[in-house]
Amino acid sequence: MPLQTYFRFTPLFTLCAFLLSSSPSANAQSWPQYRGPNGDGKAEVDSGDIGWSGGQPEVLWRTTTALGFSSFSVADGRAITLVAAEDDSGAVMQTCMALNAKTGEELWSYALNKHDYGRGGGGAGARGNKGGDGPRSTPTIDGDRVYVYDSELLLVCLKADSGELVWKVDVLKDHEGRNINWANAISPLVDGDRVYVAGGGAGQSMIAFDKLTGAVIWKTGDEKMTHATPIVREIQGKQQVIFFMQSGLVALNPIDGTELWRTPFEYSTSSAASPVTSGNLVYCSAGYGVGAGLFEIDDSMSVKEVWKKPNRLVNHWSTPVLHDGHLYGLFSFKRYGTGPLQCVELATGKIKWQKKGFGPGNCILVGQKLVVLSDSGELVLVKATPEAYEELARAKVLKGKCWSTPAYSDGKIFIRSTLEGACVEVGQ
Repeated sequence: MPLQTYFRFTPLFTLCAFLLSSSPSANAQSWPQYRGPNGDGKAEVDSGDIGWSGGQPEVLWRTTTALGFSSFSVADGRAITLVAAEDDSGAVMQTCMALNAKTGEELWSYALNKHDYGRGGGGAGARGNKGGDGPRSTPTIDGDRVYVYDSELLLVCLKADSGELVWKVDVLKDHEGRNINWANAISPLVDGDRVYVAGGGAGQSMIAFDKLTGAVIWKTGDEKMTHATPIVREIQGKQQVIFFMQSGLVALNPIDGTELWRTPFEYSTSSAASPVTSGNLVYCSAGYGVGAGLFEIDDSMSVKEVWKKPNRLVNHWSTPVLHDGHLYGLFSFKRYGTGPLQCVELATGKIKWQKKGFGPGNCILVGQKLVVLSDSGELVLVKATPEAYEELARAKVLKGKCWSTPAYSDGKIFIRSTLEGACVEVGQ
């Protein structure tokens, strides 16, 4: 079945979308990777405010996105995501799809590996359907390149303007890869001249590749991967790439891969939320009975546990956002449609407030406002304050299962579900 069958306009376009230019142009503000410019779920707003008047925001475009929990990355007039789509032979292909950020028009697509995701499943995906409803990693845009790490541990570099292949590395075959139950969900982390992933075998479970050529810069570790995307942060004056592995948190020197510090953390079935840092503090959380913990890193790179909450403050896969010493995010485990949005004091793990009814969706921070996508497709604006839950706007925007993270670029929110993607005007 042709890809066009899966990616086509719906009758729900607004007139505004048709009046906009169809050629990509540089956005004033980009969201180039999973969880935004710095991988922390935050976007700055220079002036004005975000929101909408009345009950429904303006949907600039809407288009079909066939299966997947991948989020949008947005830069240079392109909105890029991963989907699962059938090719002419009926095989389900992981496909990187670039849309015009102004109109939703398909610009190009690139088919990666085949993968049998199954169709449907109300939870996180039973073992029988090999991971549920499509790919879950998010492409990374870096200048004129796009980096994709698919469910089968294939890392590819594509030209951003055409989708043409630049280079690829098969971590399963070339680095004795060990995939995880339900398959990979790690998004490629690009920082400086390197792209970081996990998933290799003994001695190469964490790898830094040259982003221009795909050559290995360093490889290290005998750690089994999780579904959590790594982060790059500076702690105690030292730049480091932090992986959330099955053994726990592992921080490496980005230059040569030498270990800076590590701390054990319980693993059960899946850890999918990325670590969150604040100065020399590192927070992590996982589902399946694990819970959350906060760790302090001193200037000698020694680790001290600040607090731990067994089977509490669970981030199933929704990484919380940090603002003024508080975590805001979706804290629950398999509470579909009912799980709460919470505000948690980072220093103590104390819940300051909670509001039920969001489920395991995702949350970002734009200026001083939380942009929350519930698992049922409601887009909600909430004031980012620890004082109390203060809802500013709410609208039902998407159909389908919404487990992906919103993206913000140039006054617009880009969201998607397992059925459709949309661009929503929220001002700036």
